[in-house]
Amino acid sequence: MRRGAQSLWLVWLMLLGWHPVVHAKPVSAALAIVLQTELPPEARVTLQLIKQGGPFPYSRDGVVFSNYEHILPQQPRGHYREYTVPTPGVHHRGARRIVCGIVPECYYTADHYRTFRRIRE
Repeated sequence: MRRGAQSLWLVWLMLLGWHPVVHAKPVSAALAIVLQTELPPEARVTLQLIKQGGPFPYSRDGVVFSNYEHILPQQPRGHYREYTVPTPGVHHRGARRIVCGIVPECYYTADHYRTFRRIRE
């Protein structure tokens, strides 16, 4: 089918009530909330270190988080920093992180950036 005919076909379908499905990325305003008291104890310790400015146990703590997943609210590069939340029994950094903009804007992920929850006091 030629391009012009395809366009007319789509317009006709839309006039009949059909609308294309648009797959949107998650809306940052819809992020789940987690209270500080609900965080794992290691995350509460990491959050306290963030608030006092360190010292941090991992060399990658405080590096820029680029938000490639586009789950967190869009901000200029450098706005977000990531911090490791230790996982008991794991001998590497593990999957748990806290990502912060300007504190108290912080988010917790237990699955290495697949999902985030906004941390509230």
